Amino acid sequence: MPRVPGRSLPLSPFRRLVTDMMHFSRSVPAVTADRRMNLAVVAAARLRCTPRLRWTILFTKAMALVARSQPALRRSYMQFPWPRLYEHPSSTVALNVERQVGEEMVVAQCLISRPENRSLVELDGILRHYQTEPIENLRWYRRALAMSKVPWPLRSFLWWGSLNVFGRIRCHNFGSYSVSSIAGEGAGLLHLIPLLTSALHYNLFDEAGNLEMRLTWDHRVMDGMAAARILVDLERTLKNEILAELNGMSSRVAS
Repeated sequence: MPRVPGRSLPLSPFRRLVTDMMHFSRSVPAVTADRRMNLAVVAAARLRCTPRLRWTILFTKAMALVARSQPALRRSYMQFPWPRLYEHPSSTVALNVERQVGEEMVVAQCLISRPENRSLVELDGILRHYQTEPIENLRWYRRALAMSKVPWPLRSFLWWGSLNVFGRIRCHNFGSYSVSSIAGEGAGLLHLIPLLTSALHYNLFDEAGNLEMRLTWDHRVMDGMAAARILVDLERTLKNEILAELNGMSSRVAS
């Protein structure tokens, strides 16, 4: 039987972007903590709402509300001109949205500033826009294409400068924290390599409404006890502020 030869495939602009991101992520001394949360009451309230909000949106706003009183979630480790921590005045979340470009499935970045000041419906609308808008109209897409055409030595310098020199530019370009999930495809993220100070990711719900919530963070910025308090505050926020907003939405629908 004749052997079928393999083939070499060039990196697409978006694979090149992910490769660059992993190059700089590997320098982050990341640690992960998890907390088992029972969110059955929040799940029941979510089911009563129209439109049906994504869990990512609920966790995004809850995390931003926690960041008001936990400034470590708004801090970044900066290397130049001296090692220091930069604290942003508000949160910017980075969400991943899968889109198809030609024959390739790519992950677009959806950045939302000040999610703590937006309603759940508004946040959900922004995410839906990134999922349905023609991708060539998205600013992220145009910037990603332009960046991928920059030769590597200069592209590496631009990445490094954006991440390590000016804190405001870093938060503007990449966000202050991220929320990642593949639960929609029936799986959970056990481990990831974060580019940002903190990344929230989670497993699948069980029948009792329990969820393994995980926080991966940069150990240069905060310690394990701070991460534990953040997860505790996150669960409390979901069961209080987020639940109250969901109940308000379902009450308006019922009336």
